[in-house]
Amino acid sequence: MAGAIAIVIVLLLLPVIVLVSGGIASAVIGQVMGRDAARRHEGSELLQLED
Repeated sequence: MAGAIAIVIVLLLLPVIVLVSGGIASAVIGQVMGRDAARRHEGSELLQLED
């Protein structure tokens, strides 16, 4: 009986864990890519459009 309860708990928590970790990974990748783009194009007049 304990095994069945453990399986149900894992099946309920796994999608939440995957979605939250995906959101965190997306935020980290976005920050890294944004900083990289700003560093690569430093001094460009196109960066002034962001502000």
